[in-house]
This record gives sequence, C-alpha cells and structure tokens, in this order.
Amino acid sequence: DLTVAVGGSPDEVEYWRKLVEDFERREGIKVKVIRQPTDTDLRRQTLVVALVARKSDPDVFLMDVAWVSQFVESGWLEEIRGVDPSPFFRSAVTVGTKAGKVYTLPLYVDCGVLYYRKDLLEKYGCPVPKTWGDLVKCSLRVKEGGKDPYEFLWQGAQYEGLICTFLEFAVSAGGDLKDLDSPQNVRALTFMRDLIHTYRLSPPNTYTEMKEEEVRILFQNGGALFERNWPYAWALHNSEDSPVKGRVGVTLIPKFRGGRHASCLGGWHVGISRFSDRKEQALKFVKFVTSREVQIKLALDLGWNPGRKDVYKDLTTRSPHLEVVRRSCEVAVPRPRVPYYTRISEVLRRYLNSALAGSMDPQEALRKAKIEIGKIEDLYR
Repeated sequence: DLTVAVGGSPDEVEYWRKLVEDFERREGIKVKVIRQPTDTDLRRQTLVVALVARKSDPDVFLMDVAWVSQFVESGWLEEIRGVDPSPFFRSAVTVGTKAGKVYTLPLYVDCGVLYYRKDLLEKYGCPVPKTWGDLVKCSLRVKEGGKDPYEFLWQGAQYEGLICTFLEFAVSAGGDLKDLDSPQNVRALTFMRDLIHTYRLSPPNTYTEMKEEEVRILFQNGGALFERNWPYAWALHNSEDSPVKGRVGVTLIPKFRGGRHASCLGGWHVGISRFSDRKEQALKFVKFVTSREVQIKLALDLGWNPGRKDVYKDLTTRSPHLEVVRRSCEVAVPRPRVPYYTRISEVLRRYLNSALAGSMDPQEALRKAKIEIGKIEDLYR
C-alpha cells in the first residue's frame, strides 16, 4: 500500500482517513495512514529515523515549515514533478525549492497577525494601527483610560515562537536574521524590551510564560487591547463561549516607519520520500491534497489556511478574516533556510530572551548571538 504519515489531534487524523478514502475511490490506489505523535518534535524525530535508515515507508509525509530546509538539504525528498507552483504562496514554495526543483508544497500556511478589540478602539477614538507608533499611542491612551494594566500580548518565552515574533519586529524595522547585530535589529529588540519595561504595555511574564495559548487565553478573557498570534485564534475568539465574541478585529502586523509589514511564515508542507517504492502513486496523492477542491475542503472543515492563494476568493465570503490572512501570507518571511536551523534557533532564542528580561543589553545580546551562531556555521562550511 501507499503509506501516508500524518499527526495532529485525533479529529485531524480521523479527517485524514476520510480524505484517504476519497482518494482511494478516485484513483483505485490503496493507502495506509500511519499515525504520528501529536507532539511536533516527536513527529520530526520519527520521520528522521525512517529517512536516515532509508526505509521505503512512509511514502508521503507532512513537514513543519521549519524542518523543510533540513529535509531538502539532506537529500531525503523526491522532486515533485508536473505541478505548477504558481498558484501557491511564493514564499512558501521557495522554502522547499532547490536549484529550481520543487521538493515540497505548502499544504496549509500560517502567518502572524494582529488581533485587536474593535469596541475599545472605537471607544477611545483609535485607528487600526499600521505602525508600532500607532499601537503604542493607542495603548497608552486606553491604559490611561483605566482599562487593564497591560495592552499588548505577544510570544516572548524562550521557545521557537520568540524567533517568529522577533523576525516580524526585525523585518518591520528593515532588518533580517542574516546580519544579526544590525542597527535595524537592535532597534527592533530594544523596542520589544521597552514594551515590557519602559512602556509597560506588555506583562512582565512575557519573557517567562507567554506562548501562543497563554497569550490567546488572556486576550480572549478580555485582558488586553492587542494580541500577536496565529490565525487559529480567530475561531476561538469568536466561539459561543468567548467573552470577546464579535468584538475582535484582525489586521497585518504593524511596521516601523520606513519599514514594511512582515509576517513569520509558518504552516506544514507535504513531500515524498526519496526512498519511497511507490513514487508514482505518491505524486498522485500530493496532487490530490494540494488541489483546489481539497484545499477548500481543508479550509472549511478544519479551518486550515490554504497553501494555494488562488482559493481565497472562494472562501472570504464565508470567512472575511481570511482576506487579512492572505495579505499577511503575501508578506510572509521564512526563517533561515539552512539544514542546521534548529541549532541557530536554540542559540538565538536564549540571547533574545535575556535581552527581554533586561539582563543583557539588546545590542550586546545580538552581538554575542552572532558570534556563537557564526561558530555553528563554520562547522557546516
């Protein structure tokens, strides 16, 4: 049988089984679903073990966008031939492309967005912020009006989410993750620190506890004016039991004056093992799950943001917030495309977190991170 490895929640895995049954009826190809762990790191580990051992199964599998470069550079993926990549978000396709050959396609994408309280912006006469200056100005106005002590929630704990958040701040200031201690990056990290310690718009536990769900729950309980998070939070904020239902808006991540809007690229890609013994059938399955029809079904049934940008017009009439998601993914920025990215992330998040905690100057933190990461890069040259 053709083998397809998938993970996620039990509901997601069960949905994959239904998709597989549809594919089997259409193509007459038997498919076995291999259930992976829910934990992302364990999913990666089980795939790496099979690929290093050159096992023929699984034939098809999903990859977090952060793993794609490692899988491509390691030579573990088969080229996806005969598929037009133009309908997909360019930044997402680029991650899985090498020497003009496409090795992965985005099954669904994630891009950071800014949530805000529509009712409070209207009450205090604030426009939807386009710049970080707009956000600070409005937050201080609302804070003086006697609302909650903290107005802006974002992911600052020492984990991968901090890299995503910093990438957005840095690129919106004109920086990037190549020249780590550039003036633009120093400006961005200093501003992140000041949100906590100077403006006091973000809580002091931002750098100790704030991850996606901690941020989402606090905002949903009415604990802030603004929230940086991923699109998944939209449905939860507007669920029947949400205290902020109907009072939440969503927009692009703000930028610094002179900079540009940017969003960290997230999501999951689909690819074919180079060691597969069913490559022809695997390619048919990849074409099936990335088709317009299935991408729309995944969006409507699972709430996934399609990797194909050409289906959003079909969806925004039912889910208007997806227009903001589409615009965010158009300006999405991937994390460094190197096979040793996980080692870079471990170093960078440590120094970024120290700067946010106030135990290290932002410029010094970025300088030391650059030196340490340079040593890692030397090992792979």
